[in-house]
Amino acid sequence: MSKLKTLAAVIPAAALVGWLGYSFWQAYQPSPVRLQGQVEAQQYNISSKVPGRIEHVLVRKGDTVAKGDLIFTLLSPELDAKLEQARAGEEAAGALAQQAENGARSQEIAAAKDQWQKAKAAAGLMEKTYRRVDNLYKDGVMAEQKRDEAFTQWQAALYTERAAYQMYAMATEGAREETRRAAQEKARMAAGAVAEVEAYAADTQITSWYNGEVTQVLLHEGELAPQGFPVVSVVDMQDAWAVFHVKEDQLNKFTPGAEFNAVIPALGDKAHAFKVSHVAAMGDFATWRTTDPAQGFDMRTFEVEARPMKPIEHLRVGMSVIIE
Repeated sequence: MSKLKTLAAVIPAAALVGWLGYSFWQAYQPSPVRLQGQVEAQQYNISSKVPGRIEHVLVRKGDTVAKGDLIFTLLSPELDAKLEQARAGEEAAGALAQQAENGARSQEIAAAKDQWQKAKAAAGLMEKTYRRVDNLYKDGVMAEQKRDEAFTQWQAALYTERAAYQMYAMATEGAREETRRAAQEKARMAAGAVAEVEAYAADTQITSWYNGEVTQVLLHEGELAPQGFPVVSVVDMQDAWAVFHVKEDQLNKFTPGAEFNAVIPALGDKAHAFKVSHVAAMGDFATWRTTDPAQGFDMRTFEVEARPMKPIEHLRVGMSVIIE
């Protein structure tokens, strides 16, 4: 009976000692470290490279868009006028190039030939006149001055004939190779100007370059859109990651390629696997933290990016991510 009393007294005492020991052990264990980050995702701004007035915005916040979907359209009468000017310049340059390629018209060639024949006939007449005057001079009837005048007129008529023939030959031959090539290059330059304006005109129909969800519509119908100003913002949740700020004494657990589990409270208590993709020191000096004087240095904070190893359904930008 005495043994039972002794055992009954020892057991509670042992339990009390064990509980106290466990409590002291728990008190001296390091407290668990909790890191909180948030979800970020790739965001794209859809804008136009030409200014204009918004004609139609075809999406709203929350809409899902795919690459190639029409997002908004611009109204730009000035661009339409420039396109008409460029096309008119192209037509004019093309006509000049065609003219240089075809050469002179048949009527112009015939007129040049007639001028040559006329000069040739005049030269023949002046030659006969000179011969007659020369014979009269030899017979002593005509003065030497008259013979010299007739000879000069004959030579001048010969030069006129040669000039007329060269004009006829030039009309027959057409434009020089250099002239034709210059006209062709001017036509190409005008075509390039048309293509440039057409490219700007095509950019009044703005399509999405990305798959994603519309998060912002910054301008609406009737408002002026400056060049390059974002009109619609799209976020791609298939390209999402979590961002944490980690002190360097914990950084050895987040080396590039390291894997860990984290909880997203907005999606429940299920743990999701993440993989570290990028580590970089934060630039702000305020991220430094003073350590125990015995350690002798200040710790810096690093930015860690980690991507989910599997797609996470219903993930949204700004959701908290907790690591224990």
